[in-house]
Amino acid sequence: MQKLIYITNARIPTEKAHGYQICKMCEEFSSAGLEVELWVPTRRNSIKKNVFDYYALKTNFKIKYIRCFDFVRFNKILFIRSFYFQMLFFLLSLIFKKIERNTVVYTRDILVAMFYSVRGYKTIFEAHSWPASKEWLYIKILKRADKIVVVNNHLKKLFINKGFKDNEIIVAHDGVDIKKFDINVTKEEAKKEFNLPRYKYILGYTGSLKTMGQDKGVKIILESLKKLVIKRKDVLFVSVGGSDSDINYYVKMAHGLNVSEYCKFVNRVSLDKLSVFQKSCDILLMPFPDIKHYRYYMSPLKMFEYMASKRPIIASSLPSLLEIMNNKNCVLVRPDDVEDLEDKIEKVISNKINIENLIINAYSKALHFSWEERAKKIINELKV
Repeated sequence: MQKLIYITNARIPTEKAHGYQICKMCEEFSSAGLEVELWVPTRRNSIKKNVFDYYALKTNFKIKYIRCFDFVRFNKILFIRSFYFQMLFFLLSLIFKKIERNTVVYTRDILVAMFYSVRGYKTIFEAHSWPASKEWLYIKILKRADKIVVVNNHLKKLFINKGFKDNEIIVAHDGVDIKKFDINVTKEEAKKEFNLPRYKYILGYTGSLKTMGQDKGVKIILESLKKLVIKRKDVLFVSVGGSDSDINYYVKMAHGLNVSEYCKFVNRVSLDKLSVFQKSCDILLMPFPDIKHYRYYMSPLKMFEYMASKRPIIASSLPSLLEIMNNKNCVLVRPDDVEDLEDKIEKVISNKINIENLIINAYSKALHFSWEERAKKIINELKV
């Protein structure tokens, strides 16, 4: 049996989407027939559940915690340097960990990719962004990797333009566990579980509220809500997820816009509860702003989860999203356009847009983006 070790310098488990994505891929690689281990550093963690319980995963892969000093806990003192200190000591700790020569090393960390590729190990790098600086070094390191997995076609084009061959790049968008989100729960039952008003239209948003400090669309939702409630009072925006600090930030913003009574912010919930929440919604929102990361590099987990939930979706018309979304499976809005978002929400609520075909088409497309299919595609391309 081929062995694959997924190595990442990340706090696992974590509330953030990347932690779930990493662990879910380990589960699926293992289910597809590989012997899988996940190697992560020892880090201070407020989450006390083990990885398998926290993410509701099969216990079909091993987790090895690499003893390493936790510099990130001192981030307020060391600022950005803490990450580099953490990575340096993580790499130093890896020196003493033996790996058999025929093992595949899989990682999302560029320095981990360098560490193992220069030592002759078969190394797979999964890219979720493009460097803002030192691009030449990034390219030089990854020229040694055996394969590069990217989460959308734009990232593939960037690598091709830098001299990589087509067969060196695997496009594998993120995915969804269809069974967890296509559940037999009525809207009324779901609203009752989340204590939501029965006769209000629920505008839903899930996941983190910011990425790398950047707003993910909640600001424009609140601004459009300010305009929407002038016309109608039967709407409620509900957000599920995000850190306490980010929730407090948007609660204050809602108060400043005088829409607090039309908003509800809920802390992160389990995937099982998240799928129920999505069933309570009349519209699921992802109006990402037009910034470089969102425009070109992302493959948001919430997109596939929304599609699997059989609820209408309103999404920004950005190139990264348009690889999956279109006007046949969602309602597209111009990014950063408050009036357009408010108008599209109003049209969906007022039945001025036929949403039935959008829902059917979105769900049908989601079936092709399961985590299982993603893992199989990567394994087939790697020929392991």
